Amino acid sequence: MERPKFQTVDGYIASFPPEHQRALEELRKEVRAVLPGAEEAISYGIPAFKLDGRYVVYIAGYKTHTSIYPAPRGVPGFEELAAYKGGKGTVQFPLGKPLPLALVRRIVAFRLEEASRRR
Repeated sequence: MERPKFQTVDGYIASFPPEHQRALEELRKEVRAVLPGAEEAISYGIPAFKLDGRYVVYIAGYKTHTSIYPAPRGVPGFEELAAYKGGKGTVQFPLGKPLPLALVRRIVAFRLEEASRRR
């Protein structure tokens, strides 16, 4: 089944069951704590956060987890990402378990630093 195309982050989050919504809102809150001036958008069909026209980080919901993209896998200082499933540039946070909030904030701060260097 193909997911509908969303126009807003609120619409994207509202399309999920309550447990997913809570996890996505928690991810969103942590992203916004690090990127308070970020513009929210839908890009590649998922919520994205951008500053100065540059995408910094994306979040998404799935059947069994939420994700944040891109994740700094293999980067010194982020060894704890090995404890989470995910691909080369993603990390999956299982539903029903507490989100590692400090780790999420560190990922977003790292991505912000990377985006700043690309200017």
